[in-house]
This record gives sequence, C-alpha cells and structure tokens, in this order.
Amino acid sequence: MQVAIVGCGVIGAGWAARFLLNGHDVRAWDPAPEAETRLQAVLQKARASLPGLYDRALPPSGQLRFCATLAEAVQGADWVQESAPERLTIKQSLFAGIEPHMTEGAILASSTSNIIPSKLQALCHHPERLIVAHPFNPVYLVPLVEIVGTDVTPSELPLRAAEIMRGIGMHPLVMAREIEGFIGNRLQEAIWRETLWMVKDGIATTAQIDEAILYGFGLRMAQMGQFETYRLSGGEAGMAHFLAQFGPTLADPLTHLTDVPALDAKLIGRITTQSDAQSGGRTIAQMEQARDQNLVALIRALKPRQAGAGAAVRAHEVRLSLPQDTNLPVTARRVIPSTWIDANGHMNEAHYVEVASNASDTLTERCGVTAEYIAGGHSHFTAETHVRYLAELLAGEEITVRTQVLHGKGKKTHLFHRFMKTDGTLAATVEVMILHVDLATRRVCAPLPHVAKALETLELAHAAYPPPDGAGRAIGKAWTVASQSAKTSAAGESARSSRWTR
Repeated sequence: MQVAIVGCGVIGAGWAARFLLNGHDVRAWDPAPEAETRLQAVLQKARASLPGLYDRALPPSGQLRFCATLAEAVQGADWVQESAPERLTIKQSLFAGIEPHMTEGAILASSTSNIIPSKLQALCHHPERLIVAHPFNPVYLVPLVEIVGTDVTPSELPLRAAEIMRGIGMHPLVMAREIEGFIGNRLQEAIWRETLWMVKDGIATTAQIDEAILYGFGLRMAQMGQFETYRLSGGEAGMAHFLAQFGPTLADPLTHLTDVPALDAKLIGRITTQSDAQSGGRTIAQMEQARDQNLVALIRALKPRQAGAGAAVRAHEVRLSLPQDTNLPVTARRVIPSTWIDANGHMNEAHYVEVASNASDTLTERCGVTAEYIAGGHSHFTAETHVRYLAELLAGEEITVRTQVLHGKGKKTHLFHRFMKTDGTLAATVEVMILHVDLATRRVCAPLPHVAKALETLELAHAAYPPPDGAGRAIGKAWTVASQSAKTSAAGESARSSRWTR
C-alpha cells in the first residue's frame, strides 16, 4: 500500500514510522525546514522500540521518500494521513492541494484531535472520502486510533479504514457519531481540568498528581478500563450494586467538572517550575526513550494474557508470517527487545530458552500439536535443554531460528535450534528433548498418529543435513536410540514429569 504523510510533526512522523515498519511505502511532505530531520529522529526511536513488542519479525520495512511538493507526496497514494496544526484555514489549504491528486478509492484521514469530521468535510470537494483517524502519541507504540465519519461517509469506508489500521497493529474504535474531542481526549480533558485546579489551589504538586495515576488507578486502567474496574468494585453483585452504592455521591461531585481555572502567568509559572523539578534534569530525548522502553515492557507484559494494548499486539502478531525456503524450517524470526538486555548490555540467558521454547511450539504446532490437540488431553513436556552461547545478541538485533528434527519417532522428540544473525553468524544453539504426554495421567505416551507421522516425516527429511556441531554433548545420543527408550520405566518417566515445563 502506498501511503502519503502530510505534516511531519510528532504525530505525522509517528504515523510514518508505524506504516513504514509494517512494510508500506511512505511519501512524506512538510514545508518546515527541519521536517525531514525530525521525521528521521522519530523513525529511529520507532525502530528501536516497536519491533520489540513482537515475538515475530515485522515485514521488511517500506521505502521512505521525503517529497519536495505536496502533489508529489499524494500522487498514487491509497491512504493520505493529514497531521497539520489544528486550524481550519491550514487544513482547507492542504485539502485543496491534496484532493486533485488523490486516486479513486483512496482514503483521506485527518489526525485531528478535536475538530469534528463534518467541519473538515465542509472544506472538501469530495467530503465522502474524508474520515478522522485520531491516534495517540507515540503513534508507533500506542495502538488506539479513533475512526470517525459522518452521515455523508459511505458506511463501508470506516470499516475498510479499520481493517487497514489493524494491518499495521492499531486498535481501531469506529465511533457511531461525531463529537468534539471524540472519546479519548474528552476523558483526558476531564482529568486535565481537575489536575489544573489541584495545582492552582495548592492541594497537590505535578509530581504528586502523576504519582496518584502511576501507582493507583493508572495501573488498573492499563489492563481493565473504567467500567470493568468499577464493576469489580461492586463485588459479586456487579455494576448494579456499584451504582446503587456509589452513584448517589455524584450529586455532591468531588471535581470542578467543566469549571476551568484561568491559566494566568502565576499558574503557568507554578506548573512549569514543578514540572521542571519533577523531570529531574532529564532531557526530552531521555524521557522519550524511557517512555518507549516502559511502554514496550508494559505492553509485552499484557500480551500473553491478551489484556489491554497487549491484545492489539497479539492480534497483529498472528498476522505476521514466517517465510520459509528449501532449507531447515524457520521456527522464529524476531527482534531482541530492550527489556531482554542485562547489565552486560546483551541478551540475558533466560531468554534464549524462551525463544527456543517458542520455536519448539511453532514446529510441533505445525505437526498438529494445536490448541485443540492440547484441549483433547495431549501435549508435550520439555525433559532437557542445553544452550550454547556463541555470539552476543544486542537489543534491536534480528535473529532467525532454524530447527532440525534429530529424532521424531515414538514418545521422544529431539530438536536442535540454530539462532542466526542477519549476517549469517551463528549466535547460539539450543538442543531440546521433549516427551509426549497424556495430560490426564501426566505420563509419557506416544503422540496421536497424525502428530507422530508429521514428526517422523521431518526426521527423515532432516536426516539429509549433516549432524549439527555440538549435538549430543549434553543430551546424550542414547536419547535418539530407540532401543534405549525401553530401558526407561513408565514409573520413572512419571516421576520426572513433575519437573518438566512445556
């Protein structure tokens, strides 16, 4: 898909990074003298953080071209993202320069955070092509995008836009009707108004207010929103009980609601002084780096449970393919996240096993060990793992894991994972022995026939490759000899199974 980015400030540059790192070609335009430099700076931040959310590699990056004219940027684009300042006169001028060069079926999306789409459509010759696609900063990490149309917007257009957004890892909210500020900003503004009053009245400092959010309700809202959080406050009786108990307090509100304090010089000075002290002397660049690393860590923590923003990343991740070739199967391709780096500046050893575990699961899932298979009472446990660390792996490096099946017959499967850098360097090997298990008895058993056949087929195919260097040094060759398996009693296998983890 060809994307045009019109306006390369913080939001426009974030959009460019999100599209580029998901494989789309981007043409960007901004009349500001330093716009291209700012765009490259944001792109560098995105490259250092966004891939770290995923346990699969993102598609090859698209091509970026910074254009000299607006027409050049828009020509042939399928999606035009306008991120200009929030002034109708500026946007009207831009739309006049954009529309003559838009192709049939292209979408014109505005990043506006407050202007309703009907006002923007009134500035267009083809209002039916314009929607609002309002993101949140940093766009390359925060997945929410609010999609808003009007009565003149074709009903299928917001749905098509939402699917495009899912394709780049966003979580689209398609609003039923337009309203100033949309959803997210109306909620943020309500909190913002009250925080201004508390600072003005000397009730709290900027640091105390932020800490109340960081250590309190902000943690809840990162994985469960306002209504679900309050539902839990009602206990087993749920939301009805919560409203009955706490609803009457709304008649005597704690907040100033829509009453806004005057942002006079005194209040601005107080906020600025407290904010400067709160930052502890950190630069904006340092704070942005910390923000991005914290977001990666938080979203990755939410991803396994598919909660909050983690659910959006997981939904996008399953769309990311693992391209294969005629060599050994690729079972993982990913970028090392900053959260995996230890005090020595390279990947912590625990994560080698994590990557290998994911690679083992990918291979066995292809052989039939699916969620349905496990729900039916069959799975596999890991009996032994041996890691060789051959080269350092640093944050941001991409690795590809290829897996060789050394033994695939009967109750045992012997796998050998190779971790390869993009330059062909062998960074590590992880040798794994897994045992097929009946989950009802927790005892070792033969896999079901379709899984057994798939693994045996891979063993036969992989026998054409030379034995890997290092195989069997720790996991003895006796594991791969069928006659040796008979020497292990069922009782012994059952006793060991309590120590195994899948």
